[in-house]
This record gives sequence, C-alpha cells and structure tokens, in this order.
Amino acid sequence: MLNKSIKFLIENKLVAVLLLVLFVGWGIVTAPFNWDTGILPTDPVAVDAIPDIGENQQIVFTKWQGRSPQDIEDQITYPLTTSLLGISGVKTIRSSSMFGISSIYIIFEEDVEFYWSRSRILEKLNSLPSGLLPEGVNPSLGPDATGLGQIFWYTLEGRDKDGNVTGGWDLHELRSIQDYYVKYALSSASGVSEVASIGGYVQEYQIDVNPELMRQYNISLDQVVSAVKQTNQDIGAQTLEINKAEYLVRGLGYIQSIDDIENAVITSKDFTSIRINEIAKVSLGPETRRGILDKEGAEVVGGVVVARYGANPMEVINNVKDKINELSAGLPSKTFSDGRTSQLTIVPFYDRTELIQETLGTLNEALTLEILITILVIVIMVFNLRASILISGLLPVAVLMVFIAMKIFNVDANIVALSGIAIAIGTMVDVGVILSENIIRHLEENKNKLPINNVVYNATSEVSGAILTAVLTTIISFIPVFTMVGAEGKLFRPLAFTKTMALTASIIVALFLIPPFAAFLFRKKNIQSVFGHILHSILLLIGIVAIAYGYWLGLILIAFGATGFLKNPKVAARFSEKLVLREQRINTINIIISAIAIVFLLAEYWRPLGFDRSLIMNLLFVSLICFGLLAVFWIFMRYYTRILNWCLQNKALFLSVPAVIVILGFLIMKNTGKEFMPSLNEGSFLLMPTSLPHAGVEENKRVLQQLDMAVASIPEVETVVGKAGRTESALDPAPLSMYENIIQYKSEYMLNEAGSPQRFKINDDGFFVLKNGSLIENVNTNVSSSAVEDTETSKYNTSTAIDVTREQLIPDEDGEYFRNWRPEIQSPDDIWNEIVKVTKLPGVTSAPKLQPIETRLVMLQTGMRAPMGIKVKGQDLKQIEAFGMQLETILKQVEGVKEQTVFADRIVGKPYLLLDIDRNKLGRYGISIETVQQTLQVAIGGMPLTQTVEGRERYSVRVRYPRELRENPTDLKNIYVPVEGGSPVPLGELVDIRYEQGPQVIKSEDTFLVGYVLFDKLDGFAEVNVVEKAQQAIQDKIDSGELTVPKGINYQFTGTYENQVRAEKTLSVVVPLALLIIFLILYFQFKSAATSFMVFSGIAVAFAGGFIMIWLYGQEWFLNFGFFGENLRDLFQMHPINLSVAVWVGFIALFGIATDDGVVMATYLTQTFKRNVPTTKQQIRNAVIESGQKRIRPCLMTTATTILALLPILTATGRGSDIMIPMAIPSFGGMLIALITLFVVPVLYSWRAETVLSKKQRIENNESRPKNELK
Repeated sequence: MLNKSIKFLIENKLVAVLLLVLFVGWGIVTAPFNWDTGILPTDPVAVDAIPDIGENQQIVFTKWQGRSPQDIEDQITYPLTTSLLGISGVKTIRSSSMFGISSIYIIFEEDVEFYWSRSRILEKLNSLPSGLLPEGVNPSLGPDATGLGQIFWYTLEGRDKDGNVTGGWDLHELRSIQDYYVKYALSSASGVSEVASIGGYVQEYQIDVNPELMRQYNISLDQVVSAVKQTNQDIGAQTLEINKAEYLVRGLGYIQSIDDIENAVITSKDFTSIRINEIAKVSLGPETRRGILDKEGAEVVGGVVVARYGANPMEVINNVKDKINELSAGLPSKTFSDGRTSQLTIVPFYDRTELIQETLGTLNEALTLEILITILVIVIMVFNLRASILISGLLPVAVLMVFIAMKIFNVDANIVALSGIAIAIGTMVDVGVILSENIIRHLEENKNKLPINNVVYNATSEVSGAILTAVLTTIISFIPVFTMVGAEGKLFRPLAFTKTMALTASIIVALFLIPPFAAFLFRKKNIQSVFGHILHSILLLIGIVAIAYGYWLGLILIAFGATGFLKNPKVAARFSEKLVLREQRINTINIIISAIAIVFLLAEYWRPLGFDRSLIMNLLFVSLICFGLLAVFWIFMRYYTRILNWCLQNKALFLSVPAVIVILGFLIMKNTGKEFMPSLNEGSFLLMPTSLPHAGVEENKRVLQQLDMAVASIPEVETVVGKAGRTESALDPAPLSMYENIIQYKSEYMLNEAGSPQRFKINDDGFFVLKNGSLIENVNTNVSSSAVEDTETSKYNTSTAIDVTREQLIPDEDGEYFRNWRPEIQSPDDIWNEIVKVTKLPGVTSAPKLQPIETRLVMLQTGMRAPMGIKVKGQDLKQIEAFGMQLETILKQVEGVKEQTVFADRIVGKPYLLLDIDRNKLGRYGISIETVQQTLQVAIGGMPLTQTVEGRERYSVRVRYPRELRENPTDLKNIYVPVEGGSPVPLGELVDIRYEQGPQVIKSEDTFLVGYVLFDKLDGFAEVNVVEKAQQAIQDKIDSGELTVPKGINYQFTGTYENQVRAEKTLSVVVPLALLIIFLILYFQFKSAATSFMVFSGIAVAFAGGFIMIWLYGQEWFLNFGFFGENLRDLFQMHPINLSVAVWVGFIALFGIATDDGVVMATYLTQTFKRNVPTTKQQIRNAVIESGQKRIRPCLMTTATTILALLPILTATGRGSDIMIPMAIPSFGGMLIALITLFVVPVLYSWRAETVLSKKQRIENNESRPKNELK
C-alpha cells in the first residue's frame, strides 16, 4: 500500500502539488506566530507562554461579613469540606478561612473534565442539609478559571493629552467607575471569565447614630433600621390611560442623596416627627476594605482580567484591548482650574502579551536559524543544489503541518510544546537526507537508462523501510513522555505531541512529496534558452532594485542571475572565452553563493556575539563556527575509511573507548543534582513578603508604599505596582498582611516597536543625542576624554542618567545600542539582588525569588507561596505553629538552604478582642444574647441595612456608632444596650473584655489544620538535593532527641520537588519499557538480535555523551577563555545543570536520534552482505569498509545538522531559552559522542561476521579431518 501510494504520486505530480499547496496554505492560516497572511484568513493555534500545569481544581467561595477566621472555619469551611469530600473524582480539598471569607479549593483527579466537576459541585451545594450553614450564608462557585488565568492587570489613571499623569481623581470616584463601568465592559470581552477590582474605596452611606440622643428620644436601633429600609423603596402602580394614551405609573422612593436619609422619619407622636438627622449624622464614606493597590508610592484603583478555562490567552488579551479601545472614548474627564484636562485612562501594568510574543519570538527565531543552518549543512555536504532544495523544503512544510495537527487536536502553542519541533530537526532532516542521497546515487548508477520515474520509485522503495524504522524508534522513544501525569504531564505531553507530529509530517513529506518533485527537478536539467534568459534577467533586475532599497540580498540575486547567463556559452563568449563555465562549475558557484547568503543571514539574525557587536564580527564568528565544524566533519568523512580500518584491526582496544565513556556517563548521572524544572525568565518579578499579623490597614498601606518606592528607585525597574490583601475574586484569598509587588524591569537594551534592539544617534564624542537637542551619556558607552573635560566645563548640556525613553532618542542605523542597565548589572539575578537590598524593612519578612506565572502555578499546586516548603498537619494551631518554628530553626542550618527565605507561618499572632457575655447578668436585666450581639454588630462594625439604586450604581447604607465612641475597650464599655421597659444598660456591666491572640488565617487540607514552613535554595544547589539534606537534618534531630514531634502532628515536604519525584518514578518504569520496544522494532527490522544490539549500543554511548556534556557545563575551566572578545562560557550560558524533567525529555529525544545512524549503517551492511557473501576475514572487512564508506555521508549529515542546528538554541538569550537549553544539551553532547557509533556498529558487525566465519571454518575443518585420516 505504501509503495503504491508513492508510485501514484510520482506518476501524478499535480496531486502532489495540490497536497503541497494545501499543507502550506492551511499551515500558514493556523500558525501561532502572528504572520501577515494577506488574503488568507487567520485561525491561529491557541497561544500562551507556558502550559497551565496547575491542579484541576474548583473553588467554593463564601462570605460571612465581620466574622473571625475561627467562626468561618467552624461554621462554614469545616462543614462544607466534609460535605464536598464525597464528590466523585475528588483528590484532596484545601481550604482557607479568613476574616469574613471562606475559600475551599477542591482538587480533582486529572482525568475529571473541568466543567463536569463544576456541575457536580453545584449539585452538592444545592442539596446541602438545612441548618448546616448559618442563616443567610450562601456559598457560591468560583469563576471557571485558574490562577494562571490572571492575564491582564491595569490601573485607572488621569492622563493629559501627552500621556503624563495628572491626578485629580478621588479614589472613591475611580472605584465607582471601575466597578460599574470598566469592569462590566471588559467582562463582555470574549473569553473573559471575570474582572476583579482592587484598590481605592467602595463608597457607602454611613449613619453614625448618637446613643445618648437615642436614649433621650427613647428610640431603639430596630426603629432606625426599619426607618431606613422603609425610606428606600420604589413602587409600580400599573398604568393610567389619559386621552387615549397609556402612562406607566412609578412611585419614586429610592434614596438618591444624604438628604433623603436625613429626612427619613423614625417615629411620630402628636404630629411631631423625629428624623434620622436628629439622632444621627449621615455622610458618604468608605466601606471596610481588605485590599490595597499602590503604584510606586501612590494609592491607585485597578483590576485584573481573568481568562476563562481553555480560552486562548493571546486571543482573550487582544479582545480585552479591543474592548478598552471601544470604551476609552466614553471614560470621563476633568478640566482643572489651570486649564489642563485629565482624561481617565486604562493603563496596563501586567500584560502577558509581551511575554507570549517574546517567548514565541525566541522559538520562531530558533526554528528559523535551525532551518538556515540545516540548509547550509545540506548545501555543502550534498553539494547538489537541486537535492538541497528538496531536503530543505521538507522542514518548513513539515513545521506547517505540525501547526495544522495542533489546531485539529486542540494543543496550545507555547515554549515547551513548540520546543518539540526544535529538538526534532535532526531526525526530520535525516529522513530527507537518506532519501535524496539514495535517489542521487540511483541516478548516477542508472546504466540501463530507466525512466526517471522508475529510478526515483526504486530508490524510494529501497530505503522506505529503513526510514520508517528510524522514525518509528524516535516516536516510540517518546512514549514515556505521554505517560507522565500531573504537572510534568501537562508540561511535556504537548511537546511529545508536537515532536511526534513533526516526525510524522516529515515522513509524509519525504515519502509522498519529495519523490514526485525529485522526479520533476532531476529530469528538467536544461531550461529552454529563451525562458532561461528571461528568468536570469528578472533575477538581475530584482537584485538591482533590492540593492537600491538597501537590501544586500540583492547581491545574491545578481550573482545567481550572472551565473545563469554564464551557463550559456554564446552569452559568456561575448565577454570572454574564459567566462564559459561547465555545468559542474556553475553548480559549484551557485553552492558557494548560497552558502555565503546563508551565513550572512545567520550573522544578521543570530548575532551570537550580541547586538552590541558589529555585523562583521558576528559574520566572522558564524563563519568560523559553521565552516569550522563542517570542515571537521569533512575531514572526518575523508579519513573515515582509514580510521575504520584501524578499528577493525584493533577491535578490543577500540571498543574499550565507548565502554569507558558509558561507564563515565553512568557515574556522572548518579552524582548529578535533581530539580523539577528550570525557571522560565518571565521578564518580571513578584516580590511577596508579609508583615506582622497584627498590622492594620493603614500600617500595611504604609509598608506597601515604602516597598514600592524603594523598588522604583532602582534604575533598571520600569514599573512596580504593589497589592496588599485581596482582589474581589475567589481566586485571590490573600490576607491583608500579604504583599504582592509586580515588578517589571527594563530590557537590557532599548527595543523598537517590533521588540528588537535598536540603534540610536550619537555624536562624534559618543553622547546620545535627544530630540530636544540635549545630550545623554550612557555609562555603558565609551566617551572621549576630551568630551568628558568639556562636560565638566559645561560646554555640553549632558546627563549620565539611563532613565530615558525610546521616544526621546533619535533612531539611527549607524548609531549605537542604548543599554538600559548599569555596567554592574549583568543579568536579571543582579536586579533581584538589588531589590532584596532595598526592601529590607523592619517588620517585613524576606521573600523567595518569584515570578508572576511561576508563583500562581506553585500556589495552585501546593497552597503555599514558595516552590519549596514543609507542610505541618495537626489539630491544634498553636502546636502546629510551635513545631513549625522549631523546623524553621533547623532549616536555617541546612547546607544549600537560603537562610533569609526560611519562614514558618505565624498562625496565632492576630490580636483578638473578646467580649465574653455574662449570662447571669443578662438574666438579671432580661436581655437576650441576640440583643447584645446586634448592639455590638451595629455599634462597632456597623450593619448594612439596604442598598441604594442610583442608575447603574449600587451603594450600601450602614448604621453604626461614631468612631469616637468605639475606638478602644473603654469606649466599648460605654455602649448602651437597650432594656425593654427600662433604661439602657452600659455594655461594661454585661460583658468581660479581654485580649487574646488568635489566627489571622486558618488553613486546612482534607479537614486537617495546616501550617507551612517556607524556604528556598541557594544558587548552584539542586532542588531535590536540598530537600533530601533538609529531610536528613530533621531526622537526625529527631533521632538525637533534640526535636520531638508532638502527638497528633505530622509533617511532609511539599513543593515542585514532589513533581520531580513523581516524574522520576514514572520514568524509571516507562523509559526501560520504551527502550525494550525500540529494541523489538529493531529486531523486527533486522530479524537478528545481534544486529539489533549493535544498533542499540548507540543509545548507551549517546546517553553517556549527554551526561558528559552536562558535567562539562558545570566545570568552571571548560571553554573558559575569550574568543572574538567574548567568553565562551558566557556565550553558551554555561552553568551547573541539574537533572530535571526537561533534561530527561532531551535524553528521550536523543534516544531516537542516536539510533538513526545505526539503523542506516546496519541496513546497508545487511544488504551488502546479502548481495556478496564474504568467505574470508579480509573480504568481511572490505565489505564493512565499503558499506561504511557509502553511508558515512548521510549519517554525518544527520549528526552535523543536529549539532549545528542546536547551536542557536544553546546561545539563545530570549524568553523561553531557560527551558529550551536544558532540553538541547543532552542531544548536543550525545550526538557529539555518538559519532563513535559510526565505528562501533561496523566493528561489531565485522566482529560477529568474523566469529561466525571462524566457527564455520572450524566445523568444516573438523568434518574434513576424519576423511583425510581414512584416506
């Protein structure tokens, strides 16, 4: 069936063309890179920076205003948790009880569908038994989103026409506009789950009653409450018909102003009314708030947009921005007395678009560079331009086909998923190389002058089995990744999918599209003279126009056009007889031109030495790297026969080399540190310290502003916005003492609108010239000494500030790059160290290094705000806290633990003021508990009575005592409690007031109370190793008796480390199984266990090579020297590499690539030995050498392509490179060492053949000896 399909397409090339057009067009439509598709529609794959690896969870959110965490825990959280535990598919339930709020997180098994789980929870909530929860308490289901859905944060600010901040807006004004206009408008954007508000003040009507006047007028609180409620009513009185017209009758009675409340009648006697204003003061004031938003020291109002589960984040953000553009024109403005106009503006301070675009841009650049390098390798090593076009065309078509598959199967595009394509490049090229090389060889050996279609078909069918086997082994090698569960499964299953689809696409293109196009290209050797002249003239013309517009690639087109004319003897002879060139010489010239063009493109877009170095320097470096490595491979290929001959003569000595390599590799593996995943550089930090539990709203606001102002003072920081407490969302259960400062730092170099470093104009002395004519000295740029002297004498108006904007500078292609960082700041880690220095404030805890997305994922998975920690469970909060403090002391002494990040939850530290009611005294006065509690509620916290309706806006009306009557316990004692039929009694006579420390937040897991001890590791230490050392340190203390675990208390380490342990357990079972399957595939291909083991040996050697490269990356001496003024360790970003899931994925990818060369070599060896059966050892060795010589070129091309194509990834510095590099290192090191397998397989094959021959000869000799004796 396979060969029939190949033959059909070779004979019907139009079908192949239509298939190619279909794949290319559909792939462009679905591509995630925001390409300009012209007339084609766009339906891109869903895009995000990284996969959502959070738990499959739902949130049940409940409010009970004014209640303490203990009341919330006992009466809401615990009863709900016990009821929800019985839902099908529930894995665990975490909960958090805070002041007035209960948040319950129900984590389901991974195979439970998201919306199915929501329906099960709603069923359970609707069937709760009566009396389970307090009256009036209604739990609700949180938004259909996860914490990773927080994709867009913004503030509302007054700006002038030039975009400068003007102020002039009150916080309650901004909050009203946010709550009743902006919030609802943005919520209507497609894909938005909710928009939560934060900051400012929610306005309310406040009725401060005077208890003394109430006592004099004999008015109770019940009467005040009733009066306010009755004065806030509208009525509908049906209709009236007047003069044949129908009128709707409406009685207007809603509260519209303070006067409406003040004039409300409480009671009336003898035609004399007592109104609210006679016993109370009515005013507009702020509601109690549990969340603050601050921007660089100024309090602001803002919101967060949360994307719906499963929505395309990039598309949702674009929809939100479109909606912002729509509503911006309708936002209010103010005109100040000085004539300035302040237009309310939505200003984003966290927009994931930039991270997504930069991440995909890094990958897009890596794929482009990989394809260019692949073309370069193919052009030089195949040395056939037409074959090079065939093989090179495979890659972009296969990549586009992967996008189609991702769209069909709903696989999101992100840095991890698309990395599957990047690490599959080697195998994809291998398929085309083997096929094209075989077609060329058959064409050269076509002595019988068979039709071109037959030759191509025979060549394709000959190697189709080997190609399928090689690719199938690579696909099978990724089975372990598909079996991963949990966070690691969500992270890497998309990568396994894209790699599998890339290989499948490469097979389809190689077997079904390359043969018909090869039959066409290799047949059409001579283009008609007239058409050739027209084509070459067009190339010359386009080249000249391109040069006129400043595109140097025009020179390449001119060169191609010129060589085309020189191909025609008549045209060339007109100029000189020496210019007449043969076909072979023309081919060589075209290949040289192509190679030069590709190297120029690589130098321009790769820029391995950095954008601050000249194009010439980068060009020289790229040329040396590419041509140098290709020269090494060429020398290897040239001397391959001699080396192989030596290896065949010294088999034991040679085979000891790969044996030693394998042993070294396994020893290194045992001593390599472990972690779950390298951190993705998001381009922003999240500072999450906490204050002391007793800090109030104003104190937390002061500290938050201090933190923001301190961070904003760092020159490299672009913006910092801090949040204390929570947004109005179930997704954010943060207490008021928890700060979240989102810090956006500047890019290292000033970027243009496309996100690429841009050059700006400088004068002759090295100063940057601003548009206003002044000069700026960038401390990173060399300035002449004379200019410095002139500056000191004020000849120039200069500044050394680096805090300038792109709009102030003048773009100039001949200028210099403007570096935004000070010379001593070399990496984002240095910026974080600066942040740590300036945020050491008294009463504020330290915080681990976090980033927004990373933190959301960690909190979703573990319930804590750090990647590493200890979970302490028990039944007594004080006991949990005390034990946690002991663990904190121990952890600070553990090697590898960053001491300043160790922090145990201070659970029981919130001051409580307890009013203990004396029931005997109540009985004496005939007062009920309810009366006292209601009095307390109104007097202290205030009671919300009703809600006004003012157009679209809604405001609460609250009655309470004036602040001066409830500021301290003494004032509370003087609160009067009404007595029916008697004089009110002071509260002090009915209650005992005392202080007590209690919990600020009560956390639990599966009904067990929980406290956390957070910590982080020092740089250079592996996550799993640090945890293991901490576990051992605690166990040693327990064994020595220094630490005693109280009864009812248990502890366990938690964090991302758990994912690594789980993934390691899974891989330890599945990887050997996958290797066994690979071996079976090899066995079915070769029908020989011995041959299969020979090919399989390549995996062991490559495996060891990968670990040797990981070890070398961690050695300070390795490549620690300058080259072209750049230290190679810095260029390749060498640092200790831990064994993470990303590294294991790189090894799994390596397994497939490592078998390819062995399969090709063993296949040809088998075919050679079947054609000519050798009868002597020398014939065996000659056959082995002949087979190796014929297959060394395609094998080397695969290796060269894999190694060279990985160089752009290894030197990448953009967003996402942190994850791509660890996956690339094993393949790079493995394929370098795997070159030895090009000798191992022939040597082992020869050894086996010689052994069989020797055994056969001994048997023959033994059989012939008795016959001779008889004679």
